[in-house]
Amino acid sequence: MTPSALAPVSRPMAPSASRRVPPWIAADVSARQITDEVMRPLVSRPGAAWLASFAVALLALAVGVASVAYEVSTGVGVWGLNKTVGWAFDITNFVFWVGIGHAGTLISAILLLLRQQWRTSISRSAEAMTIFAVLCAAVFPLIHMGRPWLAFWVIPYPNARGPLWVNFRSPLLWDVFAINTYLTISLVFWYLGMIPDFATLRDRTAAGSRTLVISVHTIVSMDFATSVLPGWHATIFPPYFVAGAVFSGFGMVLTLLIVTRTVMQLEHYITLRHLEVMAKVMLLTGSIVGFAYATEFFNAWYGGNVYERYAFVNRATGPYAWCFWIMVGCNVTAPQLIWIRRVRRNVAALFVLSILVNVGMWFERFVIIVTSLHRSYLPSSWTMYQPTLIEVGTLIGSFGLFFTCFLAFIRVLPMIAMWEVKAGTGHAAEPTHE
Repeated sequence: MTPSALAPVSRPMAPSASRRVPPWIAADVSARQITDEVMRPLVSRPGAAWLASFAVALLALAVGVASVAYEVSTGVGVWGLNKTVGWAFDITNFVFWVGIGHAGTLISAILLLLRQQWRTSISRSAEAMTIFAVLCAAVFPLIHMGRPWLAFWVIPYPNARGPLWVNFRSPLLWDVFAINTYLTISLVFWYLGMIPDFATLRDRTAAGSRTLVISVHTIVSMDFATSVLPGWHATIFPPYFVAGAVFSGFGMVLTLLIVTRTVMQLEHYITLRHLEVMAKVMLLTGSIVGFAYATEFFNAWYGGNVYERYAFVNRATGPYAWCFWIMVGCNVTAPQLIWIRRVRRNVAALFVLSILVNVGMWFERFVIIVTSLHRSYLPSSWTMYQPTLIEVGTLIGSFGLFFTCFLAFIRVLPMIAMWEVKAGTGHAAEPTHE
């Protein structure tokens, strides 16, 4: 026999306890316990925290309904728009809410494609967030029309209006198709994922979308990129808007999950590891957004176009400079704290950062829209824009609509995909009822 044949067979060493990757579910739970704990908020009386949150959301929604009702009955003249700034709060809020919805699609579809186990505890909430965010986004193009009762005119269907047909070159029409497509696919994806849990819900009660993430926000970015205004006419807008949408969406998901894991006592299923991974994604996409900001300024300087160059100088030093620096501080500077392990594993710090991200992303849309409009080519048409109380009330109402829908969702439907969690813990085949 050769010496090599006498050599002992080497076996892989068992991983040490210090190197063992912790599970995504914080506790060793049975299938029955998973069902009981996820279903508890649905079958028990609502707690004081949920009732208080729902009351605040309903109040905000009431403010929005009153503002929209007054605007529709009076006319869009109650807004702060003028002949120079024709887009402002309405389109800013539209782009903001569409961006919020993108994280849900990313978590549901792309992370599912990549077989990421950490998505199981948060995917359901993210999918619901997408639907509610798109509903909020749809409100603003509707009221921007001025006559929302004629909104069906933008639908290209055979009609009695003769040669009158929709203008396929209008960005408003692109948004109509984008919103309806996004809402339809998101509803289908959400419903199909709910089917296994509907059976459990029935027993416990007494009574394609990966390309969508890129395509929808690319279409939204084309609303601006196809124009000739300085600060808008840029080829970087499609990838820049997609990265920003995922960035703001993950910020909102993080906010929602931190609140609901505490209010609904689901810390076992939405663990600190989930929050940490989401914070890392937020750091990555925030860094991409910061790089996009720098690229925009470089192109404006290097391109030699005096109008484009002034548009970006005006953003940083003009009358809306305070908005620009809030945007930079919240979107570029603040997320860099996530590099620190102690910060990204601190729930309170992540909650504050997630709110700052969405504040910064709202101001990003405001800066892009308003600063490019209020000072463009002709100094004789330069003007300032100031939002009215009706516009602020509509913004508050959109948040009220979003949180009212989300809080109602977590009270009537399972906010965690039980069947996916059970599959990840190896309990998928165990019975869940006696």
